[in-house]
Amino acid sequence: MSQRTTGILLILLSAVAFGLMPIFGTWAYAAGVDTQGLLLIRFSVAALVMVAIMVWRGARWPRGRLLAGLAAMGGIGYAGQAFSYFTALQYANAALAALLLYLYPAIVTVLSAWLLRERLRRRVWAALALASLGLVLTIGTALSGKAIGIAFGVAAALIYSCYILAGSRLTPQAGALPSATVVMLAAAVVLWGSTAFATPHWPATGSGWGATLAIAIVSTVIAIFAFLAGLDHLTAAEASTLSTLEPVVSVLLAAWLLAVPLTGLQWLGGAAILVAALVISLAPPLPAPE
Repeated sequence: MSQRTTGILLILLSAVAFGLMPIFGTWAYAAGVDTQGLLLIRFSVAALVMVAIMVWRGARWPRGRLLAGLAAMGGIGYAGQAFSYFTALQYANAALAALLLYLYPAIVTVLSAWLLRERLRRRVWAALALASLGLVLTIGTALSGKAIGIAFGVAAALIYSCYILAGSRLTPQAGALPSATVVMLAAAVVLWGSTAFATPHWPATGSGWGATLAIAIVSTVIAIFAFLAGLDHLTAAEASTLSTLEPVVSVLLAAWLLAVPLTGLQWLGGAAILVAALVISLAPPLPAPE
């Protein structure tokens, strides 16, 4: 298996794991947890698991500027994105919040070409456009929300775009495992600091704890590690475009597990995103500049 194929499979695994999060979140919120409590459990458990894996494998911790950069990715980037996204959910429906968050593939692609001078094939731009159209169709037309919800949704997309671009540069230097561990630790520290201003609410039932822990293990440890590992083998633009599979997973599972009906346009949108992912996976990498 080539490194490129490995990268594609890792990003797709990450997309599926992230796509499960709204389902787990629905069950967790039904058990009484609030956003602060959910994020505290999510990142604290994830950090403990990753630290245990680091110790077990005897992995080296990043140092100096690399450590500081990864800590900023977690404490500012990932914690900020999570806070912005879940705040957007309080003022806008899930469809609008998700649509705004998934502006990030377009943002990453533009910034990659502009700031990082990444050379992108025309088919990558075409796949991005197709994935964006598919995203709109997949999420549907039930879009409503207040201005503050829209603002936080856009902020989540911008912050996550910067996180991806930073990860594409820092992760290859530190490795996926140390990078993911530092990111989760930093996010957990920042979120625990937030308890000085508000008291979190925890799940009230065993099923609620199970759903919240599933977010920590599946939609955080596996999802973040797989994404950062995939960035070792793909460009930031390719990885972010492949990640548009996430809402397809969310919508399909919502239809199956939560009995949410799907329209013909949503099925068409999901197919468009899958085609875009296929286009990305079949596109040979550009030759390195001489």
